[in-house]
This record gives sequence, structure tokens and C-alpha cells, in this order.
Amino acid sequence: MSHSGSRNVIFAAMAGNCLIAVTKLGAAAFTGSSAMLSEGIHSIVDTGNQVLLLLGLNRSKRLPDSHHPFGYGKEVYFWSFVVAILIFGVGSGVSIYEGIKHIQHPEPMENVLINYLVLAFAFLFEGAAWLFAFKEFAKVKGKRGLLQAVRESKDPSTFVVLFEDSAAMAGIIVAFVGIGLSQMTGLYWLDGGASVVIGLILAGTAWMLAVETKDLLIGEAASPTTIAGIRNLAARMPGVEKVNEVLTLHMGPEYILVNVSLDFADDCTAEHIEDGIAQLTRAIKTDWPLIKKVFVEAEEKSSPDLNPGQNP
Repeated sequence: MSHSGSRNVIFAAMAGNCLIAVTKLGAAAFTGSSAMLSEGIHSIVDTGNQVLLLLGLNRSKRLPDSHHPFGYGKEVYFWSFVVAILIFGVGSGVSIYEGIKHIQHPEPMENVLINYLVLAFAFLFEGAAWLFAFKEFAKVKGKRGLLQAVRESKDPSTFVVLFEDSAAMAGIIVAFVGIGLSQMTGLYWLDGGASVVIGLILAGTAWMLAVETKDLLIGEAASPTTIAGIRNLAARMPGVEKVNEVLTLHMGPEYILVNVSLDFADDCTAEHIEDGIAQLTRAIKTDWPLIKKVFVEAEEKSSPDLNPGQNP
């Protein structure tokens, strides 16, 4: 997915969450619902997270310089990881704290109908934002399953929003059930229990996002299909006797660095090797436009061949 598509998803989610946050917090102050307060905090955190994602996208577009010769593409990964931390530390932590406090000191709610109306409208807005994010993500998902597509995605900005919106919709359902049970049974601590469940949902969401973005931040290889394609292309080059290894690294969602080690035939001249390297570099960049830098090493290695399509 292009950065423009990611921005559209983030702007849509941010606009919806900002309005929803104000409405939820107003309802929480008016009715005294702990679950509604947790939902309001959740929406505030989501709004702030979308600001951070936009910051990451903007900073990632900066041109390479002497301090960062491969550019700033990993800014997207860093700020996505910060988002996961905020969801856990602020969203989850505050929701669980408020829930436990309300369980220990339950109080009846007032004007409960307001909570139901706000939650209903919030679910519609969150559902619309989720559908928009899912449609954008589906463009790059292809026939892969959702979880597989998330694991293989190199652009976290869209699936972060998708995860956030999914958690938000689940939280609204929990808040609705918690408030309803609290009113029907007279067990007012159930409202606080719903707040704790919302916090646990946010903690689970944060953990999944942290796991996915951590690998990207540390450095993930290109897809096995891309690596296998580069290996096959290099093996067909004139004068190449053996492809020792193909190393790839995502420096950002739209920036792949490639290092290829080749064993050329002994009778190849320096000029022949130089022409072959230039030809291979052009072919790789033509077939895979996301590959921005290609380094080719001419060296002999005695180590056994790697499995096709795998990095060492």
C-alpha cells in the first residue's frame, strides 16, 4: 500500500476517534459510568496514536543524508512501536485501574440511556472507520489470510489502525453489555468489570502490535518470493557459477536493500564481472521497484548452498 493510502486510513480513523472521544467522555461525566470513561480514554489514546503514525509517515519521507545514508524509512516502524506502548501503558493501564476502582466502590449510574445512544453512534463511526481501513488493507492482502497478511506486511501503519478499530468495536460491545447487566441485575460493579475487560482487550491488542512492529524495527528480510526471484535471476547471469547468498533488508515499507554474493567463473575478466554486476543491478531494480540499493560481491565461498528463497 502506498503512503497516500495509509494516510487516508489514518485521517479517517483520527477524525472519527476525536469526535467519539469527546462524546464518550461527556457521557461518562454525565452518567458516572466507569466503562464509558474507559471507552473515552481508549478513543483519546487512539486519536493520539494516529497523530504519531502520521508523524512517522512524514518523517520517513526525508531524503538520505550523511548520518542516515539509507534514509529514514524506519521512522514508520519506530512510531508504530511507540503506539503499541501507549495502547498498553495508557489505554490498558488506565482502563484496568478505573475498572478495579469502580469494582471496589460501585455506584449506580444516572441517565443510562445516554450511554446506550453514545455507544450506538460510536459503534457506527468505528465500524465505518474499520471498513475503510479493511478495504485499503484488502488491496494488498490478496488471497492471503488476514493474519498471514499482517505478519508479511512491511507497512504497519494500516494494520495498526485496523487493530485499533477492531479493539475499539470490541470495547464498545463490552461496555454495552457491562452497562446493561449492571442496570438489569443491580450489580453495579459489573460496569467496572466491563472496564477491566476493555483494558485487557487493549493489552492484547498492544501485545500483538508490539510483536509485529518489533520484527520490522529490528530488520526484516524481503518476502521469500522476492529472495528466490533474485537468486534465480543472479544464477542465470553469464559467468556466474554459484550464488553464495542473497541478503535483503527492509529499510522502510517502500525501501529494500539487497546484498548478493556471487562466485564467478575463473576465466571471467574484471571487465566481464563489472558488466555482469551492472546488468544484474539494473535487472533487479526493474523487476522489483521497491529495491533501491543493490550491492554485489564477487567472492568464492566453500559453504554449502542455501535453500532457494532463504536468507542465511
